Amino acid sequence: MREEHDRLIGEASSFLEVLDEVSQIAPLDKPVLVVGERGTGKELIAARIHYLSNRWERDYVKMNCAAVTETLLESELFGHEQGAFTGAAKLHKGRFERADKGTLFLDEIATTSMRVQEKLLRIIEYGEFERVGGSKTIKVDARLVAATNENLPGLADEGQFRQDLLDRLAFDVITLPPLRARHEDILLLAEHFAINMATELGRDYFPGFSKSAIDLLQNYYWPGNVRELKNVVERSVYRSIDPDAQVKNIILDPFNSIYRPAQSRSRTRQNKTSIKNTEKTDNSSSTEGSSRVAGNSGLIDLPLDLKQVSQDFEVELINRALEQSKYNQRKAAELLGLTYHQLRGYLKKFDLLKTQDGETSSES
Repeated sequence: MREEHDRLIGEASSFLEVLDEVSQIAPLDKPVLVVGERGTGKELIAARIHYLSNRWERDYVKMNCAAVTETLLESELFGHEQGAFTGAAKLHKGRFERADKGTLFLDEIATTSMRVQEKLLRIIEYGEFERVGGSKTIKVDARLVAATNENLPGLADEGQFRQDLLDRLAFDVITLPPLRARHEDILLLAEHFAINMATELGRDYFPGFSKSAIDLLQNYYWPGNVRELKNVVERSVYRSIDPDAQVKNIILDPFNSIYRPAQSRSRTRQNKTSIKNTEKTDNSSSTEGSSRVAGNSGLIDLPLDLKQVSQDFEVELINRALEQSKYNQRKAAELLGLTYHQLRGYLKKFDLLKTQDGETSSES
């Protein structure tokens, strides 16, 4: 099935460069390492590599290495013999055997143990392995595509990832740009997700986003990248009651509610214990064992709503920067270490834009 790689959408130069790299590496029977932040589409890129390769008619097998324990991962990748361990009632062929003549995609490769990494190194170098509990050497021809959102060279330097395995995996490395580096693709992707959601809801068409909604979409930081954008857009479309009206309300945080439950008691007790332990080793003048922490406006009692306190603190800093810059938003952004568009995103997020635009604010 080829629909997965067909969902790759984008016109940004940084994204098109990645697609060019994929087209270049796909025909080679070499391992590929796909690197990128969460939600950037690493699995879609891996699928595209497979379907543009000479193996496209063969099996494309996937495995998330972080989803199972070390013991189960070894069995899932390399298989096991009957009776290899308690519960192994029959022979089990692993993902490598199932991907023979095809492609195996391993996501979250950084989470694998040293034992699994050693077996991966051998299979990349020699194309052979033994099942768990077995002694027979099995030959396979499976192309390996691995993905991670971790800094593998850094982990290798720290001894947490095998350097020799990294060398083999990194025949070529494809690094995906985050969504914030694909600014021109944000609205393109948002409209695509919105149209699909409208269709799923049985609506005749998608009427589009309002100007304020477009501004928010384009100026938000998108830490969750394309996956987060998809969730936000689909949520906002389905909550839009009038199917003929433009979507105005972009719901970035579905947990945002005045009725949001407070921090659990057990977590609060843990936090108090942690604070007490910290204060015992602190040279400050606070009383040992106190459950009060220094904030932007003196001492704050615990327990508290951390999200609300953090938001209030951010709003206060933004307002102070605006006042100091005489409401020049570009200068205020510099004072806060933000870009102009990031500041505008915060103003929209905290519903400050109308207030600030109503002042004698300027952009430059």
